[in-house]
Amino acid sequence: MSKKIKILYVDDEANNLNSFRSFFRKEYDVYTAESAFEAFDLMRGVDMQILVTDQRMPQMTGVEFLEQTILTHPDSIRLLITGYSDIKTVVEAVNKGQINKYIEKPWDWDKLKLVLENCVDLYNGRRALKLKNLELQKTNNELNRFIYSASHDLRSPLMSILGIVQLAKLEENLTLEYLNIIETNILKLDEFIKNIIKYYQNSRSDELLEKIDFKQMLASEIDMLQNLDSEVIFDTNVVQSSDFMGDYFRIRLVLNNLISNAIKYKNTTNSEHVINIQISSNNKEANFKVADNGVGIEEEHLSNIFKMFYRAQATSNKQGSGIGLFIVKESLEKIGGKIAVKSTQNIGTEFKVIIPNKIE
Repeated sequence: MSKKIKILYVDDEANNLNSFRSFFRKEYDVYTAESAFEAFDLMRGVDMQILVTDQRMPQMTGVEFLEQTILTHPDSIRLLITGYSDIKTVVEAVNKGQINKYIEKPWDWDKLKLVLENCVDLYNGRRALKLKNLELQKTNNELNRFIYSASHDLRSPLMSILGIVQLAKLEENLTLEYLNIIETNILKLDEFIKNIIKYYQNSRSDELLEKIDFKQMLASEIDMLQNLDSEVIFDTNVVQSSDFMGDYFRIRLVLNNLISNAIKYKNTTNSEHVINIQISSNNKEANFKVADNGVGIEEEHLSNIFKMFYRAQATSNKQGSGIGLFIVKESLEKIGGKIAVKSTQNIGTEFKVIIPNKIE
């Protein structure tokens, strides 16, 4: 598929169309039309980045044609070719935003080439700005949701602790049951605060490449997480055939969240809780697989599990903040990685991750 900028040139003079196509065909994907109506037909199937048209044409002028494209192709850059006698019309069209640039007839090829290059720069600049605005809007929406959900999730265990303390004041001895409830809520708070820190670090820090030893990384993570449940059985295999360069912090963050989730959401009806972790890497990429025989995730929830604070019904009674998988997805997006999941309720869940090797 061509990555060239697509230009549509509309002119009722066939010679001008042929000359334009011949001169610019190596640099751009050039489309031509002898009338505005023919141009509209072409634009239905092709996204034109730059629209070039002659002003004086039968049936519809160039300005009228470009004005009609504003709603259907708002991102296109509009260039009008006109004679000196139409300058007043051109100025009005520029002021009304119907055209972005114009060039007078007869044109100089080098000057036209420069104008088209300016149009390309303008298009790319607008596109980059639009993408940045969408990214900022997404970030703002996530921040609003984060603040609301975080305040709720932080307040809930605090209110539970406060209630237990008030009950304890009414009794002579603080029972073990009360202490256990307090401990559970404090652990919830601690996990949530740690996830907030992870989210902040991931969203703010730039990618930092380091040489990674996956066997050492996995051993370190298991050693740190095993105290969450000493009865978990880990079945691991690491094959690293070449040096791997990547963002150590984010890759470890991904591995940590996937393993801790696999530990947390175990199926209590099983005699053993087994977590299978496979890591293989070469000079192109690293592949992770983290699979468990836990409670699983309902199929209708799989498409939503990477959203902030989303928790599937099967895991709603488990201790968790609902932010871990969101952080995993965001971390992978920042380093060019991908993640896929498949799960069956009461059978288990399997995550597969691909991370590019940036050794080059």
